[in-house]
Parts: sequence; C-alpha cells; structure tokens
Amino acid sequence: MFTSVLMVEQPLSAADVELVTTLHDETMSFVVLMQPRGNEDRLLRSIDDVALGELKQAVHEADEPEGEGAEGPAALALEHSLRSLREAGSEAVGQLIEGHPLDLLRSVVDQTHADEVIVLTAPHLVEEFFHRDWASRARHKVGVPVLKLYAHDDQEE
Repeated sequence: MFTSVLMVEQPLSAADVELVTTLHDETMSFVVLMQPRGNEDRLLRSIDDVALGELKQAVHEADEPEGEGAEGPAALALEHSLRSLREAGSEAVGQLIEGHPLDLLRSVVDQTHADEVIVLTAPHLVEEFFHRDWASRARHKVGVPVLKLYAHDDQEE
C-alpha cells in the first residue's frame, strides 16, 4: 500500500479526489491534514485573490470565519474529504492542524512511514514567489518527495 500525507486547506472536490487517487497504480492510503483558516493569512489571501483576478473573493475575505470560528467548518471539510477518499476506494484518516503545520507534517510522515507528501492548495502567488508556501518549506523538513498540486473548486467541475 502506498501512503501519502495530504495537506489541504479546503474540502476535496471530486476532481481532487480523482487526481490524488489515480497518481499511483497501487492502493492508496491517505493521512489528511486540514489547515483551518488563520487570521494572519487574510492579507496574503486578499493579495492572491487580486493577483488572480478574483476581485469579488478579495472583497469577501473578511467574511470568512477564522481562528476558532474556522475550526467547525474545517472539521466538516475534513470529514467530507475523508468520506470522498474512502468512497473512491482508498483508506483515509485525518486531523485538523492545530499548531505549526510543518512540525505536524514531519511528525506524521515519521509516524506513518509515508511514501510522499501531497500539498493540495489554491495558488498562493506571494508565498510561492518567496518560496514560503507549504510545499517549498516541506521539501526542507521531510525526507520524502513533496508534490504540489492545485486544488479544484466544485464550481470548476
């Protein structure tokens, strides 16, 4: 069985599930780490929205729950993602990220003997430009390959 640690920040869409479950020709097992929205990310998300031409989304960034208010929606998104992966025939467990995401990532990779890390996020232009995104930083923290993929919205399908 091939084990992947999957870092996400939004619920997996059907296209995301198909993408990650068909990456390898063997049965997949996933450990999903869901990052709730944080207050410190609002400015970067707004800049990314503007750079990507998503002006309506940038205006509504302040309306999105953050901090403790984001934990409930994140837990629902995690459960949806786990259910979708299981329905696709994969094993899947997961947890919300409470502390520093990369510290948890390294710990989970070590504990599960994961074969790879998949970072599945929306584009983060500012962080990517400065190599401060999860995938860039994870490559220096874990001893397994790190694959960066862009998440799909359900509206795109």
